[in-house]
Order: sequence, then C-alpha cells, then structure tokens
Amino acid sequence: MRIIPAIDIINGECVRLSKGDYNQKTIYNSNVLDVAKNFEDQGIQFLHLVDLDGAKASKIINHKILEQISNKTNLIIDFGGGLKSEKDIEIAFESGATQVTLGSLALKNPELFSETLEKYGSEKIILGADARSETIAVSGWLEESEMNIYDFIKEKMKGGIQYVISTDIDKDGMLEGPSLNLYRKIISQNPDIKLIASGGITSTNDLVQLKSLGCEGTIIGKALYENRITFNDLKPFL
Repeated sequence: MRIIPAIDIINGECVRLSKGDYNQKTIYNSNVLDVAKNFEDQGIQFLHLVDLDGAKASKIINHKILEQISNKTNLIIDFGGGLKSEKDIEIAFESGATQVTLGSLALKNPELFSETLEKYGSEKIILGADARSETIAVSGWLEESEMNIYDFIKEKMKGGIQYVISTDIDKDGMLEGPSLNLYRKIISQNPDIKLIASGGITSTNDLVQLKSLGCEGTIIGKALYENRITFNDLKPFL
C-alpha cells in the first residue's frame, strides 16, 4: 500500500481544513516547497497536492507551486483542485503532475471527463469520489450533489477508470479514524479498483486495517503534521 502525504494549499501556504470547512483552517507551514522536500528526505516517494484556492475558484491557481515541487524534488505528484477545463488539466501536466484528480469535472462534465481519460489514459487520471453521508460533494466540498458514491464509482469504472481517491468528508481532518466500512463496501463492489483512502487516518493501526481491506494507497494529512504518526512509524510501510 502506497503512503501518500497530502499538502493542501491556500494562499501559497500549507494548510489543513476540518471537514473541508474553509473557515476551520490551520496553517502548518508558509513554505510548501520546504514541506515537500522534508517528505522526500524522510523517504516519501508520493505526494497528494491539492489546490484549495483552485477548488474554490473553479480554475487552477497554484500551478507554480506544483512546478516548483516537481522541479526541485523527485516526488511523484498527483494534483487536484479546480481542474474544470481541458486547459487546466494541460497546465497541471505541463507543470509536473504525474496524475491529476478529477471530481467536479467527472460529475458535471462527464463528456469532457471521458475525453480526458481517453487522451491521457487510466494511469494518469484519478477519480475524486469525495462524499458526505455517502453522497458525492464537489467544488472543494462546497457543493453537494444527489449522486450516491457507489453508483458514481461504478459508472466511472465502467468507463475505464482504475484509480479512485475517496474521502469521507465528515472524517477529514478530525483524527477520528478512517471510514473502513465505506472502503470495504467500495472494494467489495469493485474488486479491480485501485482505491486510495483519505480522511481521518490517525494511527499506524488505521494503516494496517486499510492495507488489509485492499486499499492501493492511503493519504495522510493532519496526523503527520501533528505527529500522531511519525516518519519512523511509516518506515515499515515504505
């Protein structure tokens, strides 16, 4: 199971939100590149980079930070937030993203989503399936839909998606443990899925359980920043 630390960006700073609430923001570092370099120094290979400004603005904003990290580290970066157009996606890849995560686009513009998947291939496109009470939420979680998460994932997997990042929004940033039942159900319905779990990871025991469920990766945010999980703890998983 891949360990993927998260960096969320607002105003060029490394932040974490609680339950996706922009009003509940904690700033952990004003230099995002330093955070990324530290991850790499600790043996981390992968990075989940989220442009929260972009998610709110519905267009890519922090691509220069993506470019900096890509140029100055060897981290394999998946990038999301505000990628609503063909041009935004192009900019993300040109700026150094290995993969992009598309959630709002997949829900609201399925035709462009399918075209993007065909253009770049399923190794490069991750479906963002973030939900509150099993219902998909998009646009930086500011907008809720009526789409059930299980139907959403099943539909996109039929269309050729392999990778899915799923966050239980009510767990995100709360350090209360991940949504094991949600992930168990997703994997049981889609045995071929490469599921990346996100939200609520608090301990190495959470990681053990997610691995045993069959998750392909797990995203860790606040637990790392607040030393609930240390890089030393992560060594057996790396």
